[in-house]
Amino acid sequence: FSTDKNFCSSFVYLLKKSLESQKKEKLLSFFETRFVPQSFIELSTFLSDFVRISEGEVVLLIDEVDRASNFSIFLQFLGMLRSKYLNQLEGLEVSFQSVVLAGVHDIKNIKLSLRSEEEKQYNSPWNIAAEFDVDMSFSSEEISSMLKEYAGEHGLEIDILQLSQEIYKYSSGYPYLVSSICKIIDEKLEKDWTSKGIQKAISKLLEESNTLFDDLIKNVENHSDISELLHSILIDDAEITYNPDHSTLSKSFMYGIIKKDEMNKVAISNKIFEIRLYNYYSAQLEISKYSNFKPYAPSYKYFDEKGILDMSKVLLRFQDFIQGNYSDKDGKFYERQGRLLLIAFIKPIINGHGFYYVESQHSYERRSDLIISYGEKEYILELKVWYGEKYHEEGLEQLATYLKSRGQKEGYLAVFNFNKKKEFTSAWREVRGKRIFEVML
Repeated sequence: FSTDKNFCSSFVYLLKKSLESQKKEKLLSFFETRFVPQSFIELSTFLSDFVRISEGEVVLLIDEVDRASNFSIFLQFLGMLRSKYLNQLEGLEVSFQSVVLAGVHDIKNIKLSLRSEEEKQYNSPWNIAAEFDVDMSFSSEEISSMLKEYAGEHGLEIDILQLSQEIYKYSSGYPYLVSSICKIIDEKLEKDWTSKGIQKAISKLLEESNTLFDDLIKNVENHSDISELLHSILIDDAEITYNPDHSTLSKSFMYGIIKKDEMNKVAISNKIFEIRLYNYYSAQLEISKYSNFKPYAPSYKYFDEKGILDMSKVLLRFQDFIQGNYSDKDGKFYERQGRLLLIAFIKPIINGHGFYYVESQHSYERRSDLIISYGEKEYILELKVWYGEKYHEEGLEQLATYLKSRGQKEGYLAVFNFNKKKEFTSAWREVRGKRIFEVML
């Protein structure tokens, strides 16, 4: 809407059409006695009179607010509604009992998009709303309760405690993700209520295009600062303390992309978002000039005659890829993207039959554990940066302890060494009764 006149007349027209569909004859007769408003002042009077003759209180629901807030006319409209609401509280005017704004992440963050990027500032034409601090996510116990009810209705015997904890581990209780996982298992996976079934459901969910994932990626692509923040968290294992005064952090928190952990550190909201973002960033890398994976494609024999994935072959092949594709001039890029390259390399190999997620371990070593499930086997692949022999040996001990905690006899260690004179070595190591295949990258 380019003018007040167009906006006001269109608003009244839509209001009338809505009443016609509901056959509100008394309210429709009101329109026959009134001129169509041509300005916001006239629209304000029109709405006051409309509410006055209405039977009962009137609530105005406005949808798609984020999208409409790109137009200054709409922001003027919100400003008018705000003034009317305040005047009504003082008994000076008649207005809507409430105005509900839907399709908006946080009204205080509507921006005047008509200004230049440097001039943009927070705009809050409707800042009256009371604080609404309610955790809408499900706890593991609440998921357990839902599964118990479901199992009872369908006569199923399932490990409710384990399944509820697994679903929560990946979803952090995000309602849409919880319900989607359960729906996929129930309707598309023949009620495979197992840990593998949950992983299969998540894989199918991640293949979908839905508004939740669309909004996630849209916010990353539309905000370079958010993209840089997420890259730091996901790829660099950056440890960042949450600060509500930092615009990028508060914006990412507002969009539901990040959360605060118990130590007030920033983390991605849930593991499903993490995997989606890893997939997004690795896909960008795959189509760039830096990742010619074709000679190392999945057709290479990464599997034995029984179809079991040989992770040592995968890592050795990736080592060949690094040696063959990264010269000293690419060092900066490799240091920045090395671990993402490994994820992008592995994804096509396990695609369709495997599942992965990342467990970050914040420490001086910047460790991440890439957990890969393929077939009936789980692979623990630790990714770490080389900080010298002492820290490296300590890291091997930590990995052995981690393998024990997960009941694994073997593990894998990918060490990213950015020294120019490094040697590309590989070897099996025995550490505290665990076999660890170590590869220097």
